[in-house]
Amino acid sequence: MDGSVSKVNPAAATGIQVSDLTFAYARRPVLKGISCALQQGAIGLLGPNGSGKTTLLRCLLGQVPLTRGKVKVAGFDMAASARRARAHLGWMPERGGVIPGMSGVGLTAYLGELSGMCARDAMQRAHEVLHYVGLADERYRKCEDYSQGMKQRLKLAQALVHDPQWLLLDEPTSGLDPQGRIAILELVRDLAWNKGLGVILSTHLLADVEAVCREILVLKEGRLLAREQVDGGTGEPRQVFEVEGFGDEEAFRAGLDRLGAEVVRDNRLWLVTLDLVRLAAEGSGRGIDAAAGTGAILKAAAQADFALRRLRRRPLTLAEEFYRLVEA
Repeated sequence: MDGSVSKVNPAAATGIQVSDLTFAYARRPVLKGISCALQQGAIGLLGPNGSGKTTLLRCLLGQVPLTRGKVKVAGFDMAASARRARAHLGWMPERGGVIPGMSGVGLTAYLGELSGMCARDAMQRAHEVLHYVGLADERYRKCEDYSQGMKQRLKLAQALVHDPQWLLLDEPTSGLDPQGRIAILELVRDLAWNKGLGVILSTHLLADVEAVCREILVLKEGRLLAREQVDGGTGEPRQVFEVEGFGDEEAFRAGLDRLGAEVVRDNRLWLVTLDLVRLAAEGSGRGIDAAAGTGAILKAAAQADFALRRLRRRPLTLAEEFYRLVEA
């Protein structure tokens, strides 16, 4: 990895504090008394459609007026000092992020200038972050001609251009093929684990959360239902994963064989047993835990162009248990 995205000094790292946050659209309550203190790391934001995930992100960003409750970022009150608070935040929306007619580097630099950077520094930084996300060779192309995966990388670069302490990501793998999904998750994991950034990942894909996050926030009907550590390990070196998908099954099976997996087919469901000790010894990056198995299966699927519909571990993780609860 190159050094274009600098590590955050742990002594200077600060968090996000939310106190009694309540928000309504046209008197329809969307958030109800949310309170939490978040420290830097990878945090998954889970909940069914309509639970308030996107609205919470907008409140953290100061995109909507905060009439009740407080949001502080790096010690700055979002209502009173929004500009200073936002300087510490990078935003990757699910939709948008592309201005037709602009090149990738031009648009990224423009976002840097809007963040308060001078034109020269914004352009230099744009080149750095586009190289980091893998768009160095495509940076002069018109961004409307980018593939969906390239557009997601471009939006991540835009979120990084002003060197924030926190990244807020809304469905960052939406619409991506297996290989593109893996690429984005690896970048997010590197930023959170190796670069020291705080990441809030809002998604409905549990496999993404288990592959990246160490903690989850669960919303239901606008309330913070639960906050838990992601159960990365059960003490058992061999874990069984439920897998379902479509694509090149022969290539996917070959990829699983290379992982030393035991595979049992039950109609469309694959039961894949992995030895996590072996994965750790081969350098999975997560140690002996279920996330190593999730990441290995995701990579095997991406390499085989096998699109996953389901990927979950048996026994269920805490994330899955809480997600089932909110969907009930």
